[in-house]
Formats: sequence, C-alpha cells, structure tokens
Amino acid sequence: MTAAALEIRNVHKSFGPREVLRGVDLTVPAGGVVAILGPSGSGKSTLLRTINHLERPDLGYVAVRGELVGVEVRGARLHELPLRAVRRQRTRIGFVAQSFNLFPNLTAQENVAEPLVAHRRLARPGARERAVELLSRVGLGDRGDAYPRQLSGGQQQRVAIARALALEPDLLLFDEPTSALDPELVGEVLSVIRQLAATGTTLVIVTHEIGFAREVADTVAFIDGGVIVEQGPPSLVLDNPQQPRTREFLSKVL
Repeated sequence: MTAAALEIRNVHKSFGPREVLRGVDLTVPAGGVVAILGPSGSGKSTLLRTINHLERPDLGYVAVRGELVGVEVRGARLHELPLRAVRRQRTRIGFVAQSFNLFPNLTAQENVAEPLVAHRRLARPGARERAVELLSRVGLGDRGDAYPRQLSGGQQQRVAIARALALEPDLLLFDEPTSALDPELVGEVLSVIRQLAATGTTLVIVTHEIGFAREVADTVAFIDGGVIVEQGPPSLVLDNPQQPRTREFLSKVL
C-alpha cells in the first residue's frame, strides 16, 4: 500500500447473486478531487459506502492514508475490526449524503457541534464556537440558531457539509449532493464544494453534474456494471473518451 489519501484495490461487492462491484481500483492523492460518473445502478453509491466500510467488500481492500479501513492483517488474511475501531476510522472519512441526515431537533449549530462533543470530547462551548466558524465557512454564519425545517434544501446540505468538516477528515465523500435539491438551489452547494476543492481538501464526488465535474475534478472515473471503464483527466474522459461505453453514456447526458 501507498500513503495516498485513498487507495481502493480489487474491490468486489455482491448482494445475493447480484455482483455490484467487480474489481474496482482507484487511487486518490492527498488534495485530489475525483468525480465518479455512471448510470443508475452502476455501483457508484456502493463504492462510496465501501470506502467508509458501511458496506464490507467481499474481496479487496480500502486504505486511507495507508491504513486499511474496516479490517486488519492477521497472518496472510484480512480480518474484520471491532465496530468501535471501525467507528474511529469513520471519523477520518467525512460523508455527505443526498438526503442531508440532519437531526431535526437540533439547530444548525448543534448539528455541527455534536460530532465534536461525541468524538473529540470537546466541551460544548468550544464545540459551539467551532461550529460557528464552520457554518461561516459554508455561508451560514447567521443561521446557526435555525432548525433544519427552517432552512432550504441547499442550506441544509451546506450544514451537512459543515458537519462533515467538523472532525477534519482525511477525505470527504459526496453521494450526489445536489440530487435532492430544487434546480435553483444546486448552485449554492456546488459553490461550497468548489471552495473545498480550491483549498486542497481531498474529495470523492459521485455526481450527475457533468459540467461541475469538468470544472473541479482532477480525475473523472466512469463506472458501469461495477467496473471503472475509464478514468483520467476531465479533458480526456469527457472530451475525448477512449471507450465506446463512455462515449455512449456521455452522448445521452451532454
């Protein structure tokens, strides 16, 4: 293994007889931005969930900063880590889902502060202060006292991003972060992600926003049928794809 921010090697995952991932390899350097494209059912979200071990690979491994995720080597085999150890590892891997997943009974500030209290054992005054800083970073410094129901979808997603950043993760995963938003709210979330990319945060983004992928990603990976069909710079994969399946997909979405 290398000390890349993220290394995925020969990852397979099946659900019953259905093989969803069929030998995925992907390396993301520190500060890299990878956009993952592909049709519905191609394995994109499952791949993200294997990174933080919400789904355990049937074969292969995932490593973050050189540390295996969810498993350890004993002898010549990989063995599952205890749940407590897996949870500790997940604090290094921020995850932003489609559906925000905010606590409805907590304010925006409390939603962001909670991971700091629970995982960093930070006293609540310090956690609240840090939450205000993070909300300001995503353009919501004045909405800390608002509850999720009082925020637009775009604002809720920005709170979710601030919460994911609270533990200063080694990388940040986005699972189609704009798919649950009204079209007029998409831009404000993409703007925050652009800022994260510009400041050197390591990002893996499952997205259907082709123009956004072209703009922010260092690498675009096209996945279909559980394998990465093609990957490379956006100028190559999006503008001059080498694989017929990639060309076919792009012809339908561009």
